[in-house]
Amino acid sequence: MNRKILIIVENLPVPFDTRVWQEATTLVENGYTVSVICPKGKGYEKEEEVLSGVHIFRHDLPGEGSGPVGYVKEYGAALYHELRLARKIYREIGFDVIHGCNPPDDIYMVAKWFRKDGVRYVFDHHDICPELFEAKFGKKSGLLYKSQLWLEKKTYQNAAFAFVTNESYKKIAIERGGMNPEKVYVLRSGPKLERLKIQPPRPKLKGGRPYMVGYLGVIGKQEGIPYLLEAARYIRTKLRRDDICYGIVGGGTSLEELKKLSVEMGLDDIVTFTGRAPDDVMLDYLNTADICVNPDEYNPMNDKSTMNKVLEYMALGKPIVQFDLTEGRYSAGEASLYAKPNDAVDMAGKIVELLDDAEKRKKMSAYGRKRVVEELSWEHTSKALLEGYRAFFEGEGKA
Repeated sequence: MNRKILIIVENLPVPFDTRVWQEATTLVENGYTVSVICPKGKGYEKEEEVLSGVHIFRHDLPGEGSGPVGYVKEYGAALYHELRLARKIYREIGFDVIHGCNPPDDIYMVAKWFRKDGVRYVFDHHDICPELFEAKFGKKSGLLYKSQLWLEKKTYQNAAFAFVTNESYKKIAIERGGMNPEKVYVLRSGPKLERLKIQPPRPKLKGGRPYMVGYLGVIGKQEGIPYLLEAARYIRTKLRRDDICYGIVGGGTSLEELKKLSVEMGLDDIVTFTGRAPDDVMLDYLNTADICVNPDEYNPMNDKSTMNKVLEYMALGKPIVQFDLTEGRYSAGEASLYAKPNDAVDMAGKIVELLDDAEKRKKMSAYGRKRVVEELSWEHTSKALLEGYRAFFEGEGKA
């Protein structure tokens, strides 16, 4: 019997959202009919299209909320469009399950509309929203913070089963969400090796300098780019090293602000911001980089979260420098050097140490690549996705 799944994601368009796209295409490849509701984004403006067998429905979304009114407007608009499109998809294609990818933790509200028709809700826990709120606003109090805890709890109460990105999230699902451990599947966002191709570097991207430090990811307030810029300034002004450039690949709400900061810090001649870039540009920069960095600051959110960029660096055989975070260390192991949390000067020291030791870089590169190929690529981690749905549809995972 052909099983049908509707995936809803609010914060990124598909196929730009790598995790969601890998999930959707893997399910299609294994016989499921898959539809996706997501927002529009640069390069992804079509309201409806079919890609790789996935039926994609996109909607407009107001700008990212920055306060109570902004969040209500953003989330309210998203819920309206998600319900509108879900009703259309149910009529035209159908679905047995709504697979909700947070943030935010309110997509279960759409699924409740269809519960009378036997549709169940599956939670795909990408971000821990209470900790994300704390990281953004620096507090664990007030109505908005309490609403994040409440929505997370309600999401788990309405979920037939859940996918989580790591063991830290599984613990939260069980202890804070009240989920049966047998209904929580650890589905790591392993990279697809066929997408992350190792290829020759492009020396001209270094602008005549011997070394490049690479970064890939969102350019937002939680990603710690100011720590990287501070480390770059320290290396240049205090350590008197002018032989290093920095390639920062990615887009986000803080891109223009950080480009301006780079100029103010006197780094604009050695720091390149590409903005949101297609895969070929991303691969050019990361394959050219001698090392890669993950400057995510230490906070409860980042400490418990698995960062896709770390696994992508490893897939490309890049040694890493990052702050010492629980899940970052689990992912990278010996493929990374670990700076003291939120210490840009120590990060600078680790960057220089690694660039000055070619043999260490070689060993770390081999270790990281091997770990991804043998354990953490999507080929391995996606088994949890298929097992979760197999168990659910065969009756073992039903609530």
